[in-house]
Amino acid sequence: MTDIATRATRATRATRVAPSTGGRRRRHGGGPRAGTIVAFLIPFFLPFVLFYLVPVGYAIWQSFLVVRRTGGQYGTSYTTFGGFEQYVHVFQNNEFWNSIGRIALFGIVQVPVMLFVALIMALLLDTPLLKAKSFFRVAAFMPYAVPGVIAAIMWSYLYSPQLSPLVDLLKSIGLQPDFLGPGAVLWSAANVSTWLWTGYNMLIMFSALQSIPQELYEAAKLDGASNWAIAWQIKVPIIAPSIILTTVFSIIGTLQLYAEPAVLRQISSNISSTYTPNMLAYAVASGNNYQQAAAISVVIAVITFVLSFGFMRLTTKRAGL
Repeated sequence: MTDIATRATRATRATRVAPSTGGRRRRHGGGPRAGTIVAFLIPFFLPFVLFYLVPVGYAIWQSFLVVRRTGGQYGTSYTTFGGFEQYVHVFQNNEFWNSIGRIALFGIVQVPVMLFVALIMALLLDTPLLKAKSFFRVAAFMPYAVPGVIAAIMWSYLYSPQLSPLVDLLKSIGLQPDFLGPGAVLWSAANVSTWLWTGYNMLIMFSALQSIPQELYEAAKLDGASNWAIAWQIKVPIIAPSIILTTVFSIIGTLQLYAEPAVLRQISSNISSTYTPNMLAYAVASGNNYQQAAAISVVIAVITFVLSFGFMRLTTKRAGL
């Protein structure tokens, strides 16, 4: 008891002395420290401002401009401020709403399937029953190392009726697959995205599982809990923030879908140049209508922000995080 009291007294004295010493150090060293902090922040903020804030601001400004002509259709063109005219054209564009509906269907089906598979894989990697964990972890993560365009080209080879050994195999057992047909091409693109991103999401969930103290599992086993109960009643609730994070990333990625349908469009007539919102913006910009393309991009960004932020707020509030 005497030792404890002595230590407490020393700690109290140190606490009383610390503020004045720290304040003296801050007074003498405040300038250099502030300059050092600024020097370390500049390499981040300078590219952030130049390559993110400036382009975003320029796109927003362009979305409020319109091109007028004097003297009829072949007259001299000039750019002027048009207010929300470009946004009115966007919301009246049926191709825009068709692409939004298509991508919404894509996300409603593809995102839950991908995250469920990623969660199952993460739980399997975390169980002591699985052997060769390092091999399976690398094998599951490897597709993420493949660029999206290359992955789409690889899968387009497997989807092509003339070239695919997979199609030949399925035909040999009596099936007639049409991966590029009007009813299947969206899910063919979804399969490419799932193959690409499942390992990435699995790694985020697996990293969260690794931070759970083993004592929780031991206590649960002492209470008679099975591996199944431990997985779904202990592990999954604890890593809920990681699941929410991967869901937000997936929502953002879904609304940015471009590479997979753009590559599959080269071998399928069922994918138009306006198949997704990003493809529509690119097609409009390719027609030299940069102002409307900017408006489409701004609308996509707003929808992405509302959906991702709204989902995050809703789920974190329900989970009590």
